[in-house]
Amino acid sequence: MKKVLLLLAVFVISINSYAQKNKIKIETNYGNIIVMLYDNTPLNTNNMVKLAKEHFYDSTLFHRCIPQFVIQGGDPDSKRAEAGKSLGMGELSYKIPAEINDVNYHKRGALGVARDNNPDKSGSACQFYIVVGKTFTDADLDNMSKRGGRNFTAEQREVYKTKGGTPHLDGGYTIFGEVLEGMEIVDKISAEPRDKSDRPNSDVRMIHVTVMKKKKKFLFF
Repeated sequence: MKKVLLLLAVFVISINSYAQKNKIKIETNYGNIIVMLYDNTPLNTNNMVKLAKEHFYDSTLFHRCIPQFVIQGGDPDSKRAEAGKSLGMGELSYKIPAEINDVNYHKRGALGVARDNNPDKSGSACQFYIVVGKTFTDADLDNMSKRGGRNFTAEQREVYKTKGGTPHLDGGYTIFGEVLEGMEIVDKISAEPRDKSDRPNSDVRMIHVTVMKKKKKFLFF
């Protein structure tokens, strides 16, 4: 009986270890970026997982790249866009409800949902951005709090002061993940020479965007 219980305990632990956040691999012609999608934003997380499994993002561009701000991509019209064409208007036939909270914020490397100026802050079903950002002072953050009415936690303040981000976007856009690996690639992309629409002069293409397989872990005692 004890042996059976022990085996059952090992089985349960292995199942719990298997349950982990979704990870997406973005392969670009500049290098690879790996992002982790959050569990507390299921609508946006599940949507990106679905699109990645359908290979929707393959061949789309990072079409809007601004140093110290963001790189944005996922426009379906960008797959075969001519050089110099302004992008960012391509969409799918639906939007994703906003999942904005006080926990997820626009730190450097955060993954956010692009959106238009709609009142309910619902987001694009396909376009997303990765925060490059810059650092801010306490005075900067205090002014943002006064203007926007959003208070920053001590942890968020420390991150914005030391690592950077785009805190003025907090409360306005859904953050549903963050970069785990490849932030140097994001920086490189953001620094590319670009036109007046912030489209890089040389195409930055997402060659493949895939859901990474989860590794099952076993713990033995």
